[in-house]
Amino acid sequence: MSLIALLLLPFAGAVVASLLAHNARNAQALLAGSIALAGTVQLAWWFPAIARGEVLQQTWAWLPSLGLNITLRLDGFAWLFAALVLGMGTLVSLYARYYMSPQDPVPRFFSFFLAFMGSMLGVVISGNLLQIVFFWELTSLFSFLLIGYWHHRRDARRGAYMALVTTGVGGLCLLVGVLVLGHMVGSYELDQVLAQGKAVRAHPWYPLALGLILLGALSKSAQFPFHFWLPRAMAAPTPVSAYLHSATMVKAGVFLLARLWPVLAGSDAWFWIVGGAGACTLLLGAWCAIFQHDLKGLLAYSTLSHLGLITLLLGLNSDLAAVAAVFHILNHATFKASLFMAAGIIDHESGTRDLRRLSGLRRALPYTATLAMVASAAMAGVPLLNGFLSKEMFFAETVFIQSSPWVEYALPIIATLAGTFSVAYSLRLVCEVFFGPPAHGLPRTPHEPPRWMRVPVELLVLGCLVVGIFPAWAVGPILAAAAAPVVGGTLPSYSLAIWHGVNAPLLMSLIAMVAGIGLYALMRRRIGTGRIDAPPLLGRLDGQRIFDRCLASLTRFARMTSARLGTKRLQPQLFALLGVTLVAAALPFAEQGLSWGDRPKIAGSGIFVVLWLIAIACALGAAWQAEYHRLAALIMVGVCGLMTCITFIWFSAPDLALTQLVVEVVTTLLILLGLRWLPRRLPEAMGAPETGARNRRLRDAGLAVLVGGGMAALSYAMLTRPTPNEISGYYLTHAVPQGGGSNVVNVMLVDFRGFDTLGRLRSWPWSP
Repeated sequence: MSLIALLLLPFAGAVVASLLAHNARNAQALLAGSIALAGTVQLAWWFPAIARGEVLQQTWAWLPSLGLNITLRLDGFAWLFAALVLGMGTLVSLYARYYMSPQDPVPRFFSFFLAFMGSMLGVVISGNLLQIVFFWELTSLFSFLLIGYWHHRRDARRGAYMALVTTGVGGLCLLVGVLVLGHMVGSYELDQVLAQGKAVRAHPWYPLALGLILLGALSKSAQFPFHFWLPRAMAAPTPVSAYLHSATMVKAGVFLLARLWPVLAGSDAWFWIVGGAGACTLLLGAWCAIFQHDLKGLLAYSTLSHLGLITLLLGLNSDLAAVAAVFHILNHATFKASLFMAAGIIDHESGTRDLRRLSGLRRALPYTATLAMVASAAMAGVPLLNGFLSKEMFFAETVFIQSSPWVEYALPIIATLAGTFSVAYSLRLVCEVFFGPPAHGLPRTPHEPPRWMRVPVELLVLGCLVVGIFPAWAVGPILAAAAAPVVGGTLPSYSLAIWHGVNAPLLMSLIAMVAGIGLYALMRRRIGTGRIDAPPLLGRLDGQRIFDRCLASLTRFARMTSARLGTKRLQPQLFALLGVTLVAAALPFAEQGLSWGDRPKIAGSGIFVVLWLIAIACALGAAWQAEYHRLAALIMVGVCGLMTCITFIWFSAPDLALTQLVVEVVTTLLILLGLRWLPRRLPEAMGAPETGARNRRLRDAGLAVLVGGGMAALSYAMLTRPTPNEISGYYLTHAVPQGGGSNVVNVMLVDFRGFDTLGRLRSWPWSP
C-alpha cells in the first residue's frame, strides 16, 4: 500500500458507508474497522524503516509555480499520529457498533467518521503547508457534522456551531500565517520549511507568521482563551468524544506546534505565548474539572488540562521538554480514550451521566469499574502507569528550567497545583461513580455491557499498564522515532526508567497526591451531602455565555454599521465605491509618485482637441440637465458617445467605431423606453435646486473629476512608456495560422478568448 492509497482509503470507505442499509450496523462497523485496521497494519509494516530515520515521501506536481504540489510525507512523528488516528479508529469502530442505537442513522455516522479519519490522516502525513491547511479545514467540517450528529438536540447543534466557528476562524488565521511563512521561506514544502528555522526566526515577518499560526493551533486544541468550545462538544456521541476529543482532533493543534517546533520555537515570543497559554489552560481545565456534574464534562475539562500540559512543554524551548510532550501525547490518548469509552458504557447501561445520581456502580459493573479505576489512576499520575512517567518528565522540566527568577519559582508551583487538581478530579470520578451506596431511580438498571463493547477499553488500559511497567521495552523505540523529527533529528539524553531516586519531581508527585486526596476529602467534608457545587467564578467564566455574548455583540455591531453606512439609494453607494477605489488606487503612488515615459509623442491636432472639448461640455451639461430636462441630458450623452466613435475612427479602428455606434444606438433606445415609464416632473421640483442638492452635486462632480483625471493621468503615463511586444506580437503572429482571420481583434475575441467568452455567457442568469 502506498501513502496515497493509505490516505484515500478512508474517503472511499466514507462513500461506501453512506450507501449501506440503515440497519446494517455490523456491516458499517466492519467496514470502518477493516479500513482502520488495514492502515494500522501497513503502518506497522513501515515502522522498521521509520525507526532507522527514513522518511517515506511521494510527490505529484500540480501547480509548482505557485508552490502547490501534492506531497505526502511520513516521518517518525507523522507515523505516531497516523498510528493514533488509525489504531484508535479501529477500536472506536468496534465500540461504536454496540454504542449506537438501531434507531440512529448509522450510515451517516460511519460515513462522517471515516471522512474525518481521512481528513485527520491528511493533516499528519501532508508534506506541504497549504495541503495541511486544506485537510485542517476538512477536520473542522467533519467534526462539526459529528458533534451535531444528534441534530434534534439543541445542545448538539449549539456545540457543533461553537466548535465550527472557533476552529474555522482559527483555520483562516492559520491559512494567512502559512502563506506568510511560505513567502518567508520561498517554498511551502515541509522539508524546506523545517530546514530554515534560523532564517525564519530572524525574519522581520516572524512575529506576524507566529501569531497567525498560533491562533490556528491554539484554537484547534482548545487552549486558553479558546477553551470554551471543547466542553460544549460533549453533546456528541461518546465514540466521537473518545476519538475526536481525546486522541485526534484536539491533538491537531499540538501536532502543528510540534511539527513546526524546529522552525518557530526558540524565541521569547514562542515561550511567552505558547507557554503562557498552556499554563493557563493547564490550571483552568484542572480546576474546572473538579466541579463538573456531567461525567463527560469532567473528562472534557481534564482533557483541556492535559492539552495545556502538552502545550506548556512545547513552549519551554527545551529539547527534553519537546520529547516529554510527544510522550504525553501518546499516554494521554491512551488513558483518556479508555475513560471516555468507560463513561459511554456507564451512560449506555444506566441511562445517565450525572455524577449526582450515580453511586455504587462497582457492584453492577465490576469489570468496567476496574478498568475505569486503572485509567483514572493513569490520569492522576499514579506510579506503574503510563501517565506517571510523562508527568515526572513534565515536573522535571519545570524544576530545571532556566528563565526569569519568578518563572523558575512559578512553574513548579503551577505544575504541582495542576497535579493536585488532577488527583482530586480523578478521585471524584472513581469515588462518586463506583463507591457508596447503590444508586436508586436510575433510568435503566445498570449491568455490564456486551463483551466486545468492553474490549477496546481493556486493550487501552492494558497499554497503560504495559507502558507504565515496561516503558523502555514497550514504547522506547516509538518515542525515539517520533521525537527525533520534532527536535531536529538529534535526541537529547533521557531515561524511561521507572525509578530515578528521590528527587524534586518525585517529591512534587508525592505532594500532589497527598494534597489532591486532602482537597477532595476537604471538599466532601465541607459539603454535607458529599456533592460538590461549582464556585460562582465558574458561572461567570462559562464558555457558552461568553460565546453567546460575543456573537450578540457582533450582531449588534453589524446592524449598527449597516444602519449607519447602508442605504437603499444607488447614488451614495456609487459615491462610496468610487471613493474607496480612488483612495486604494492612489496609495501606491503616495511613495513612488507618477511620472511620464519618454516614448515619442504623436503630434497634436486642434480639431481633436475641439472634438473632446465638445464632449466634455456635453458631459457636464448632461449631469446638470439630468435634474430638469431628461431628454436634453440624453441627447448630450449621445453626443459624448458620438465623440467616442469619432475617436476610434481617428485612431484607425473602424471596427471598434462601428461597434461603439451600435452600442450607442441600442443604449439610447433603451433609455428612451425607460424615460417613458418614469413619473412626470412637477413644475415646482424643476426650479432652482436647494443648497443641499447643489452641494451634493458639487461633491459628486469633484469626485468624478478626481477619478476621471486620475484615470486619464494613469492612461497617459502608460501610453508614454514603451510596451513589451510579447503579448501583441503573439496575437499578430498567430491570428492567421491558428485563428484563420486577418482581423486580430475579432480572432482574439472569438478564438483565443472563446472559452472565456463562453464562461461569461454561461454566467448570465438568462443563458440556457
